[in-house]
Amino acid sequence: MVASFIHDIQGQRVVFAAGAVACVADEAARLGLNRALVIATPGSGARLGGRLVEMLGARAAGLHAQAALHVPKPTAEAGVAAARGADGLVAAGGGAAIGLAKIIARDLGLPIIAVPTTYSGSEATAIWGLSMGSASSLARMPACCRARSSTIPSLRWRYRRR
Repeated sequence: MVASFIHDIQGQRVVFAAGAVACVADEAARLGLNRALVIATPGSGARLGGRLVEMLGARAAGLHAQAALHVPKPTAEAGVAAARGADGLVAAGGGAAIGLAKIIARDLGLPIIAVPTTYSGSEATAIWGLSMGSASSLARMPACCRARSSTIPSLRWRYRRR
């Protein structure tokens, strides 16, 4: 049996329980979000993102499934444009989706609900990165992900008995 817990630290809340992803709409309501844009990668990220849009219902502003590894500058610009009019973000996936959400949050001052599916750890740091061609920049900006954020791990654990 997996232990369940809720962990609150200043500016960030972690909701951990079997099936916790089902409470994404409740977390959006808790943050006062009424037009949350879901950020994901194409492919499997978009499938998860689509499920989150359904779970959010009327609180969803749509799905932007264009996240890419190392957040290329054109991807960041497209994400910021897509998020105009949203009042929050739901980042679904690994470091690419969460990284893009951080850039958008930095530029537009939006809160993030992270639904991590990998061990990247991006949802727990204030570090964001942006790539421009072969050059990359990294920075620490606590406001980009700590201002009113929630994290809902959706990792699927598999245990095989031998």
